[in-house]
Amino acid sequence: MKEILSVTELTLRIKFLLEANFEVFWVEGEVSNLRRPGSGHAYFTLKDETCQIRAVIFRTDLRSLSFELEDGMQVILRARLNVYEPRGEYQLIADAVEPKGLGALQKAFEQLKARLQEEGLFDAKHKKQIPAVPRNIGVVTSPTGAVIRDILNITGRRFPSVNILIVPVRVQGLDAPMEIVEAIENLNAWGKVDVIILARGGGSLEDLAPFNDERVARAVFRSRIPVISAVGHEIDFTIADLVADLRAPTPSAAAELAVPDRRELRESVGALYLRMCRVCRRDLEDRREKFSFLLERLRDPRRLIADMRLRIDDRSNQLATALANRLAAVKGRFSLLKNHLRLLSPAATIRERRFIVENFHKNMVAAWFLFRERVGKRLATDTAVLDSLSPLAVLGRGYGIVRRLPEGTILRETGSIAAGDDVMVKLYVGRFQARVVKIEER
Repeated sequence: MKEILSVTELTLRIKFLLEANFEVFWVEGEVSNLRRPGSGHAYFTLKDETCQIRAVIFRTDLRSLSFELEDGMQVILRARLNVYEPRGEYQLIADAVEPKGLGALQKAFEQLKARLQEEGLFDAKHKKQIPAVPRNIGVVTSPTGAVIRDILNITGRRFPSVNILIVPVRVQGLDAPMEIVEAIENLNAWGKVDVIILARGGGSLEDLAPFNDERVARAVFRSRIPVISAVGHEIDFTIADLVADLRAPTPSAAAELAVPDRRELRESVGALYLRMCRVCRRDLEDRREKFSFLLERLRDPRRLIADMRLRIDDRSNQLATALANRLAAVKGRFSLLKNHLRLLSPAATIRERRFIVENFHKNMVAAWFLFRERVGKRLATDTAVLDSLSPLAVLGRGYGIVRRLPEGTILRETGSIAAGDDVMVKLYVGRFQARVVKIEER
């Protein structure tokens, strides 16, 4: 063996060989084993009846898709081949994805429609009013074909004074959405058109795919200038139709909706002119009649002055009568209140209460003297009784009270004392201390 390769060297050679020969290519197949980790990238397997290969779409490219990838979906990928060295595996790195087949396109359409509707891009409150008489119209469409010719013919016939600015774009293919977006943004930046017509002829769902692109829908929604969408035939419906401020069934109908008919406008202006003339004539006649009436009244101002004098006299009499009645009513009420106040005067009550108080005072004084006399007599009686029962009265008759010392016990019999005991003798006036010398039983 002339050369022995390491695994790394072999892998690098395979990587260089494969990646150099498969830089960018298109491949179709069925999506399976789809997973989306926290990084936001989409990893899946692309397979057909006999083979399969791993594939990845990075998060930045995944955001530009107008539909949601799902298992079982047939897709076409624009990809490059990549060899992942640590595992020695090769895989596809896709940067663009298109659904394959009518069913996939319809599914992508329904997914985008549901998402944009949830965000409110189709709400009527966002729709802008189409100007009645535009001066400049921007037409975003293909510069070739019957669409632009129909628009120019109809606008030239209906309202030839309007200016048409054609912004040529591709209306089919992968690059068409970005060209449409740039055209709408450029017209808004220029700001000199009153309405934008986004138009294209009929076609299959694949042909109308640029107008079902999310980027185009958001560009139409962001437009400050009203947008009329006229994509396909009357039966065709695109996302751009739903987001636009007005949907026309065909490009020709869009031209008719964008500009008024000059003849109808002239007829309308003529009718308004005649109506204005009639109104002015009627108003002039009314003013003449009013002027004539006022002129008749001004011819003899003495009549007006006489009417005013009579009215003034009448008002003066009414005023005098009203004042007299009012004064009489006030006087009557005053008299009534005066009498009522006299009845409610406190003087009589005060006199009555004073009389009652004086009687109470006399009765109280008399009762006091009677009470004092009765109490004096009773006190004298009770004093006499008390004096008769008082031991001092007994002492006044020559008796005394003897207490044994030191206890102070009153002595009632000789058995309670012995010779030599000290005693205290209380007399009617004063007292003295003595000592027992001799005790006699009788």
